[in-house]
Amino acid sequence: MADGLKAAQSAMQAGDFTRALGALDGVLAVQADHADGLYMKAVCYRYLKRLDEASKTLRQLSQVAPDFGRGLQEEAHLYRDSGDLDQALACYQAAVRANPGLHAAWAAQADILHKKGRVADANTAYAQAERVRKMPRELQAATHHLYENRLLKAEGLCRHLLQGHPRDVEAMRLLAEVGNRLGVLEDAEFLLESAVEFEPDNVEARIDYMRILRKRQKFEKALAQAEILHRRDPDNPVFTSQLAIERMQTGNYDGAVALFNAVLERVPEDPATLTSRGHALKTWGKSDDAVASYKQATKAAPSHGDAWYALANLKTYNFSDDEFEAMRTAEAAPGQTLPNRINLCFALGKAAEDRKAYQAAFEYYQRGNSLKKLQTRYTTDQMEAEFAAQKEFCTPAMFEKQAGKGNSASDPIFIVGLPRAGSTLLEQILASHSQVDGTLELPNIIALSQHLRGRDKLSDRTKYPRILNDLEPEKLQELGQRYLDETAVHRKDAPFFTDKMPNNFRHIGMIKLILPNAKIIDARRDPLGCCFSGFKQLFAEGQEFTYGLEEIGHYYRGYVDLMDHWDAVMPGAVLRVIYEDVVSDTEAQVRRILDYCGLDFEEACINFHETKREVRTASSEQVRQPINTKGLEAWRPYEAWLDPLKDALGPTLTDWRRDQ
Repeated sequence: MADGLKAAQSAMQAGDFTRALGALDGVLAVQADHADGLYMKAVCYRYLKRLDEASKTLRQLSQVAPDFGRGLQEEAHLYRDSGDLDQALACYQAAVRANPGLHAAWAAQADILHKKGRVADANTAYAQAERVRKMPRELQAATHHLYENRLLKAEGLCRHLLQGHPRDVEAMRLLAEVGNRLGVLEDAEFLLESAVEFEPDNVEARIDYMRILRKRQKFEKALAQAEILHRRDPDNPVFTSQLAIERMQTGNYDGAVALFNAVLERVPEDPATLTSRGHALKTWGKSDDAVASYKQATKAAPSHGDAWYALANLKTYNFSDDEFEAMRTAEAAPGQTLPNRINLCFALGKAAEDRKAYQAAFEYYQRGNSLKKLQTRYTTDQMEAEFAAQKEFCTPAMFEKQAGKGNSASDPIFIVGLPRAGSTLLEQILASHSQVDGTLELPNIIALSQHLRGRDKLSDRTKYPRILNDLEPEKLQELGQRYLDETAVHRKDAPFFTDKMPNNFRHIGMIKLILPNAKIIDARRDPLGCCFSGFKQLFAEGQEFTYGLEEIGHYYRGYVDLMDHWDAVMPGAVLRVIYEDVVSDTEAQVRRILDYCGLDFEEACINFHETKREVRTASSEQVRQPINTKGLEAWRPYEAWLDPLKDALGPTLTDWRRDQ
């Protein structure tokens, strides 16, 4: 296949597009969805003036790689050549969002903007085109590899360039983005911190640094970076928005909303700012104001998928018929970006479900998940290997050898399991207690596991957890203290705090070594209810297994099996709480949870919905209402399409409670 691509490329460079098509037919006969092959075929058809065939090939490409920047650029060329400059501009802009290293797309959109009299926008696009043109060839190639998801090739080129030019900030930014996508966030942070030191006036590097700090939930440090930018130019709406976002992350919602309002005074009806303001208002508990802000964003930009999905994600908002049609039109529009299309599909699923059009709803959820899956590198085999490694190395002998060596603090209460299993409800119950601070889904345990794995993630896949057997008492103490220190920013004054990162169930072995007195609660829910609720939910990141029914079914099955292992090697260490039991007898389960945590009963834990606190998860509106049974069997109308999920669950479909 590689030889066929090389032959086609050689023919195209020689101007023999007919011969190139022959070579590409051979490539596509082996792999019909080969993105490069389809893209090159469309280019050949365009040069041969076979425009209908070029358009058909690009539609095929958009099905297998909807965010393929060069494909969107080629689609824009077709619109431009046919005289449809509006659609051409939309596609060029989508192309550079998908791959900002496309010189031709920047230059072509600049020309169109200039013709439309949008001189300032045209000059910005010209400047970007010039910046890309001046990039070293290695860096241009690395950019294309990065944005076409060939991460290891991008990494290799960046590292090679940095060997000769160790202070090349653009190479450092690219390499940091590779690290971000591979989950090596510690390295990404170090690269960007260095880049900002080398070039303090490089705005893009500082914004990248701020974003990685936010992703690592180092909110105070991110806020400091935003303040530097804002002091530099207080009237810059981008800098003001960044500061507003960081204020929101540190809990200053009043200050965040004030800044978003200041941006809107200068850039009225900006959909991104209206949506961000809505997020702040929602988390702050001002739901009606959040809805108004989101709706204002959808009216200002009907294709702004983030705002539509934000309305759907409230779970309490019902779309009007006009809004439903507006979303359908936007989702089908040419040149629509992949993120917008994904958001719109999930919002349309919610809108169809509210109308009891369950087949249409399922098709939208399925489409949104299929598109989202194209952005991930997740495989069930890789996750099952991770589960197996935990069982292989976290043995009774290891726990006996390492017992009592970690940090003795009893502050953390971990709530683990799968998302959409009731963890936010349990957190709200505990956070209603006077002795407990509710925090977030904290990434710190996962970061510690990545730290222990180091750079051997690919070459030595079992280094972690195998390394747990060999850690000295000083290291275990250090890791426990590091967790406590890094999470302190999220706490207030209570002696205990929650950490509801669901994925931490994969790291219970490490948790009990570094924090042996920590409490761990397994939030568990009926597999069909839990898995299908996850399938309907568009997660920002970290839950890639939810993008397919088979994937989520296998993941749930592996989770139950791994929790059985933890129960076997550490009897009584984990409290299992069944969501359905909490719904049917709330007080009994609340008392059981508080007893396990060593806390006295408080009536506020029963009246958790009255507790005023910021909630950042998808269940934010639900936990502000009294408990109810509405969502217990929300999967039933979709049962006709759930056979792949049932098959993947296997015996866990019925044998899932494993009550203690």
